[in-house]
Amino acid sequence: MALKRGFVFLTCLFVALTISAEEIKDFGRDRLNGSPRHADWVDIKSGDRTIKAFVVYPESKNKTPVVLVISEIFGLTDWVRSLCDELAENGVIAIAPDLHGGQKFEDLDGARKATSALPKDQVQRDLDATADYALTKIPATNGTLAVCGFCWGGGWTFSYTHMNPKLKAAYSFYGVAVDNQDDAKKVACPVYGFYAENDERVDATIPKAEELMKSAGKKYEPVIYKGAGHGFMRSGEPNNPEKRDGDAKARDEAWARWKTLLKQL
Repeated sequence: MALKRGFVFLTCLFVALTISAEEIKDFGRDRLNGSPRHADWVDIKSGDRTIKAFVVYPESKNKTPVVLVISEIFGLTDWVRSLCDELAENGVIAIAPDLHGGQKFEDLDGARKATSALPKDQVQRDLDATADYALTKIPATNGTLAVCGFCWGGGWTFSYTHMNPKLKAAYSFYGVAVDNQDDAKKVACPVYGFYAENDERVDATIPKAEELMKSAGKKYEPVIYKGAGHGFMRSGEPNNPEKRDGDAKARDEAWARWKTLLKQL
């Protein structure tokens, strides 16, 4: 387990080293300021700590599923919060815990150091606390819980499927996959993978995961998006000032698939 998560982090760092400082500048606040949907910051008790989480609600007359959102190494950025709003636009409650304790990063090195310093058991406790809050403290949910994550968060998404038996679906974006049979046997829900063609460090983990999941009788559906690079959901975002065309196409295709899957919750 520790080796796998270490590989997740190193993968994200390797990719991050290839990105210019300009590309990780935050964006997405315009969408948040213009959204008609209700959003809240909430306090969540996690052991002897209290963490913050950002929650966005869909405009719905019915109770809806809730999706737990796990960020990249850059923490709870405006982009992650704007993605929560986009999830809510598609009919689910989105809740994103601030696993980095409010830290803001001006450069990649700061993000790397901060994420590397996060204790793995603390991250799991914070995710558990957020999931419990979503299911017990949000009256608008229908009791269905899913999880998604990106890069570092994508790896944690796959890992979290064998930590929380209440999950009904997982959407792992360019995070490394399960790598041992014991964990695969404990996966609680279908896992849908979203991967970039130009991201062999992550993609190389897919074939083994397919074998392990099949052997364990678990559902795993990875899709590799042509012409995309690691981080395409961020770098393909229309509001990203450094948007890359290949990533934008992959992002559109991934969202089309994701919207269909969200309707199945």
